[in-house]
Amino acid sequence: MKIDHTITLISLSIILILSSCVTRKKLTYLKYSDKLADYNIPVSDIRTSVTPAAYKVMPYDNLYIRVITPDPEWSSLFNIMPVGAGGAVTEESAALFGYPVDGDGNIDIPFVGKVEAGGKTLSEIKVELDSIFKNYVADAAITVRLVNNYVSIIGEVRSPGRYLLTKDRVNVFEALSMAGDMSQFSNRQKVQLIRPSPYGPVIKEFSLADRSILSSELYYIMPNDIIYSMPMQGRSFAVNSSVWTLFLSAITSALGVIAFFRTL
Repeated sequence: MKIDHTITLISLSIILILSSCVTRKKLTYLKYSDKLADYNIPVSDIRTSVTPAAYKVMPYDNLYIRVITPDPEWSSLFNIMPVGAGGAVTEESAALFGYPVDGDGNIDIPFVGKVEAGGKTLSEIKVELDSIFKNYVADAAITVRLVNNYVSIIGEVRSPGRYLLTKDRVNVFEALSMAGDMSQFSNRQKVQLIRPSPYGPVIKEFSLADRSILSSELYYIMPNDIIYSMPMQGRSFAVNSSVWTLFLSAITSALGVIAFFRTL
């Protein structure tokens, strides 16, 4: 009878161990999908997907604008950051001496006044500033950058956090690699992306297990995106089952020893 109990406990332990395992199929990225045959998307279309370079400035963004002229005195008039401060431009200094975009989408430049920036790309803002500064000084070199150029990655990833985007073209896989990739309990079939817009946050859901993501507008990350790696269904049970597995394993081992000595 004791042996029967031992067999039962061993069976329960095996079931719990197997239930806590994640199959390779659930961990695979970019599996083949029959949907791709229907899309018939040329390579050129994939290459022109939405990228951070097409990001349009929104209210409460922060812009780093640097005006360099042949005359340092003229340069100092149009820069919040003191000219000749020395050293490379850091993330902290760019934020401290940046131009905040107000609720109406305008930035306020010394001696120039308000300039509309909301709804425009960085390239469009630069072109407009080039035109404006020609009225003040010739041969001005203008740099425009987005200070708040981050992506936040949360949920079932190895290192959740807020990461700086150091280049224009960053795709979702590159972003996830910053966070150490998804964990084994992440649901690759259901990933959510929260993207800010002038009308409020927009939530999109997509699958990284389907190759169609390569031709989606969600493939490239935009500034201030939030990637939420959702957990698999039953993830909490999978974590708790490890405790029960150890407990049952200890009991099974004890009963096995007892059964062995009783057969002597």
